[in-house]
This record gives sequence, C-alpha cells and structure tokens, in this order.
Amino acid sequence: MVGTMVLTLMGCGTAVFVGCGEPAGVAATALAFGLSVIAMAYTIGGISGCHINPAITLGVALSGRMSWKDACGYWVGQVLGGIIGAAILFAICAVAGVEMGGANGVANAGGVWGACLVEVVATFIFVLVVLGTTDEKKGAGNLAGLAIGLTLVLVHLVCINLTGTSVNPARSFGPALFVGGQALKDVWVFIAAPLVGAALSAVVWKGLVCEGCKCCKK
Repeated sequence: MVGTMVLTLMGCGTAVFVGCGEPAGVAATALAFGLSVIAMAYTIGGISGCHINPAITLGVALSGRMSWKDACGYWVGQVLGGIIGAAILFAICAVAGVEMGGANGVANAGGVWGACLVEVVATFIFVLVVLGTTDEKKGAGNLAGLAIGLTLVLVHLVCINLTGTSVNPARSFGPALFVGGQALKDVWVFIAAPLVGAALSAVVWKGLVCEGCKCCKK
C-alpha cells in the first residue's frame, strides 16, 4: 500500500505539475515513475518484494512464486495505495489551485482498442523484465530494482503520449476516481489490458526458463 501510494503520488504528481505536453515533461514524468519504483524497491523490497502493481502480482502468482491468497492481499493493498496517493495529490492540487490530472486516456491511441494494444504490449514487456530480473536462479539480484525502474522509464517514454502509460491498474484507478468523467468511464481499459499483458508475460517467461521439461533435464 505504501509503495503504490508513493508511485501514484510522485509519478502522477510530476505529470500534473510538470506536464507531459513537451518532450521535457514526458522525460520528467517517465523518470518520476521509474525513480519511484527504484526508491521503493530498495526500501520495501526486502519486506514485500515491492510489487506495488496488480499486474506484477498477477504475473508472479501465475508463475507460481506466491499463493493466490497472498496475491489477493497484495491487490487490496495496491488499490488502497493508489487511492490514497491520488487523494493526497487531489488535496495538493486543491490547495495549489491546479486542476487534478494524472489519469489515463484512450483518445491519442486511436480509441479503446488502440489503447488496449498499447497497454498489453507495454505491460508484457515490463512484467517480463520483472519476472526475469527477480528470478531466484536467473535473476539480476540486487540490481533487479534498478533494471525494473529503468524499464518503467522506457515504457513511459514510448507510451505517455498514447495512453498516459498505465501498465498498473492501481495507479490508474486512484486518479480516475478523483478526475471522474471520461477518465473513470475508460478506466476499465487500464485495469484489464495490463492484466492481460501480465498474464502473457508469465506464460512467455515459463517457456523461456523451461522449468521441469524433459529437454532441460537432459
């Protein structure tokens, strides 16, 4: 919950107060999301694994690294964290007299299905990196947090001007609650598409590591 709150507040806060209209704003927002993940990875990673993203939790659960009971607990914490982070940002915007933003949108991606495609592909890449770098035998060890954060920067650089970049249902749901309107109507896209991308990444990663098959045993 704490990790997702920080990610939502810092990432969406940068999008609101720096803006994403110019290349510098896109880069700043991408860095804010990535740096938030890196900071939290080395802060709470040893406690919870620092999923802070329901899509990552789904990928981890499908890979057999955690129980579905624990996954449900993580999802509750992540959604609450996203709402709390958005609520804090909403309060800051109200005091500063700035319009609340940070929600995802489908218009620049050509509509709902274009946004779905963007989010599925981006989340697939992101969660695949998470599964690979955190693998007990084949992972990157202490460098995993850095690799994951930089990958989040990468997908944001590509996707911000298309969908605002979700790849995280909790990060999308919180701001949509406070922005309302079309953002809330479209939020299902940024819940469903990242989960589909995460499920695909779990399948692909299992195929890459080829655990327990006869060819590997040979």
